[in-house]
Amino acid sequence: MRLRTVLATVTAGLAAATCLTAAGPANARADSQDSHDSHGRLDSHACSSPVSIDRFSDALDKTTYDGTFVGNFSALAMDRDGSLAAVSDRSALFGLDGETLAPKDVVPLADESGAALDSEGLVVDRDGTRLISSETEPSVRRYSRDGRILDRLPVPDELLVAPAGRAVSNGTFEGLTLLPGGRTLLASMEYALNGDSAGIVRFQTWQRTRAAGGTFELGRQYAYRADTGLGVPEVQATPDGRLLVLERGFTSGVGNTVRLYLADPRRATDTSGIESLTGQGDVRLIKKTLLADLVNCPSLGATAKQPQPNPLLDNIEGMAVTGYSKGRLKVLLVSDDNQNAVQTTRFYYLRVRV
Repeated sequence: MRLRTVLATVTAGLAAATCLTAAGPANARADSQDSHDSHGRLDSHACSSPVSIDRFSDALDKTTYDGTFVGNFSALAMDRDGSLAAVSDRSALFGLDGETLAPKDVVPLADESGAALDSEGLVVDRDGTRLISSETEPSVRRYSRDGRILDRLPVPDELLVAPAGRAVSNGTFEGLTLLPGGRTLLASMEYALNGDSAGIVRFQTWQRTRAAGGTFELGRQYAYRADTGLGVPEVQATPDGRLLVLERGFTSGVGNTVRLYLADPRRATDTSGIESLTGQGDVRLIKKTLLADLVNCPSLGATAKQPQPNPLLDNIEGMAVTGYSKGRLKVLLVSDDNQNAVQTTRFYYLRVRV
């Protein structure tokens, strides 16, 4: 999503207030100052106790490949051969080298009528096909590696963009992830539906059928409360069935807020039959725990082309789990530069303890 167009009118004073009142950042900073590595030494790369950053890369910023601008990245996914798949919200699907990030291929994406997508979420399924969400309608489609549409998943009426449904434009399916076992697909809305309380966003699931081809049918739905002024641009499943959730916001003249949460949907209420979420006491929201406010990461020498509370930050929108061992994840993030001269396509290599 092109976040600058949504939040650029918020004042700097409101941003400062939001940073002070939203849950977590003060504790995250305290944790980061006391973080140690596995040998008990102070970890100079710590963002918080459970999160540290190894490095970042701006290697793809403002580059082109095969005549296509390399950027506008909204999602990442590990492919089965160890390479990376990356989707641009300008309707392009890239293959990237898993080590160097160098582009290896790019294919255009389109809907059934040939129109471009606002492609936001990406899953590489077990057969190598790509499940890609677009927030235009919103939709989730299955594509072949060469960009052919193979299937389209059903979407609940209330999640459609108004007037067809109750979703706000540019606030629908941003995150997409496949839960362990490969039978449950989950998409996160970025913002609340009209009629739901501000900050309460819905996560929709689909269950894989046992029919030939393994298509998906609608499953349970959950509710998640984002911090004040933030939306949800990405979710990724952890190996134990929990979720890494990115929350993000932008304020002109101040910069980005990006927080990483660990969330657990397994005991949350199924909200698929609840028309309006307005704080009902019998609705159990997805439980979440702050892992890190990325403003507290060391800058590692990064520079920013516009005001940022930490020059490392930009419009972080994509996330993939690239490794796992004994409760420790390797997590790769990427920023969406919106093809804007004052923003950067930046990859972030994190280590996350869950």
